[in-house]
Amino acid sequence: MLRRFAVAGLMLFFLSALVIPLSAADKLKDEQERVQAAAAVLDAIMAAPDKSIPRDLLDRSYAMCVIPHVVKGALGFGGSFGKGLIATRMANGAWGTPAFVDLSGGSVGFQIGVSATDLVLVFTDKGGLQGLLSGKLKFGVDAAATAGPVGRTAEASTDVKMKSAIYSYSRAKGLFAGVALDGAVLGIDDSADHKVYGNGITGTDILIKNKVKLNATVKPFKDALTRNARRRTK
Repeated sequence: MLRRFAVAGLMLFFLSALVIPLSAADKLKDEQERVQAAAAVLDAIMAAPDKSIPRDLLDRSYAMCVIPHVVKGALGFGGSFGKGLIATRMANGAWGTPAFVDLSGGSVGFQIGVSATDLVLVFTDKGGLQGLLSGKLKFGVDAAATAGPVGRTAEASTDVKMKSAIYSYSRAKGLFAGVALDGAVLGIDDSADHKVYGNGITGTDILIKNKVKLNATVKPFKDALTRNARRRTK
């Protein structure tokens, strides 16, 4: 009997030694998948210059947010929901370390027959981020999000004046266009930020104060921003 207990104890010991490392390795799996998806969305959108975000708008951008696979609520009701990332430019024009965000409620202008869409937000100044950093940014209340112009021809349109603080875009079934955001709420995903960067880290620490160093988990998203939205030198 004692021998059986000893064997069982050894088996439990070895099993626990296997489980703990796997749990630690999987801890950031969701965040890594979110980063990869957001980077892939940005690459896909900017792969066709004639149908992408205008170059002049990218040059003016202060921050960019990408939320892949925003989904409708049940049966089209109950608003929308999605998770993504946002990054701001540093003083030298390079992109800084991104923060995790989530989107909920309201409408994201889904096309008929579409239940999921990718969302891209372009912020033209720091003011557009104030609501986000102080709690939640509700579109239409804290700030207006204008459906963004698309393609090279848009650079010659009146929209190039870029008077809006936020421009919004969606991509679904291969179609990319400006989109209205009615009542949707964007917030900092503190839980994800704490998992990736450490407890106590805030959106302001990441996006404004630039206190948080880039790490391997979020690097693919910053690399995608650098590839697709590098500020042109005049």
